[in-house]
Amino acid sequence: LSTMPGITIREHVDVLYISIEMAIALASVLGNVLVVIVVRINRALRDTTFCFIVSLALADIAVGALVIPLAIIISLGMKTQFYTCLFLACLLLIITQSSILSLLAIAFDRYLRVKIPTRYSIIVTQQRAWVAVCMCWLMSTLTGLVPMFGWHNRDKLQESDRNSTSENIVCQFTAVMRMDYMVYFNFFGWVVLPLTIMIGLYAEIFYVIRKQLNKRAEATSNSSKYYDKELKLAKSLALVVFLFAMCWLPLHIMNCVSYFCPKCYVPKEAMYIGIFMSHVNSAVNPLVYAFRINRFRATLIQIWRGWILCKGSEQSPCNASPPACT
Repeated sequence: LSTMPGITIREHVDVLYISIEMAIALASVLGNVLVVIVVRINRALRDTTFCFIVSLALADIAVGALVIPLAIIISLGMKTQFYTCLFLACLLLIITQSSILSLLAIAFDRYLRVKIPTRYSIIVTQQRAWVAVCMCWLMSTLTGLVPMFGWHNRDKLQESDRNSTSENIVCQFTAVMRMDYMVYFNFFGWVVLPLTIMIGLYAEIFYVIRKQLNKRAEATSNSSKYYDKELKLAKSLALVVFLFAMCWLPLHIMNCVSYFCPKCYVPKEAMYIGIFMSHVNSAVNPLVYAFRINRFRATLIQIWRGWILCKGSEQSPCNASPPACT
């Protein structure tokens, strides 16, 4: 059916899909570039936790700059060689895994900070934090590339599509990626398990902080201020984890439905919404930092006033680096 000469309903859907995805991509890139800039400017934010937040921001930048464009290409049915398509699909998984492993590292960091506050700075150094960041990316790369070593769908392709490794196929995620890998390995092993660990860690963090604050309910010591500050930051980071779960679980649940119940019908519109939600997650994290973390918000306002608005040549250091916040 045509709505206009030469323009089909399918084309309208594609245009709408691409437009929404590109808007999400732009918001993800701009928002998370600002996160990196804020941490770079504000020396007070250059602690171990924000090392992992920068890692998460880099993963979200990659979502906007790489994953979403690749998702658009794959959704439009571009023809490629099988292993080229499989590698593009694996890139999506690598960046997703780096996000959740960065969140897990943040949770462990905050746990150690409240559990062993006197020894924290000795055990968790800046150098070790960056080593942990590198390990997160290495692990996400290894787990994301598992399908390249044989856990893929090539054996299930029709004979006409797999006569040789040079044969072009219509590049679609489900055409090259095995659903048992997505459900058992990717979802249960590398999404559900880390999320469960994070829930346990944040539950323990809140328990320890509340316990310490109750002990010092009538005191106004530095210790009370320390745990008050930790409580506020823990709530903000727990919100980031909650939003990650809410944005990613629908898509994974639909994958589980398709795998465990092949006869069940999952509407294509629902899959699109699930994909949108997973991508939107990369754009919402900077908003959480801006609204929930005072030091981050103050530096963001400084950037807005000094670099973007440029109000007055004497008051705005448009041609120089702004002073570091404290």
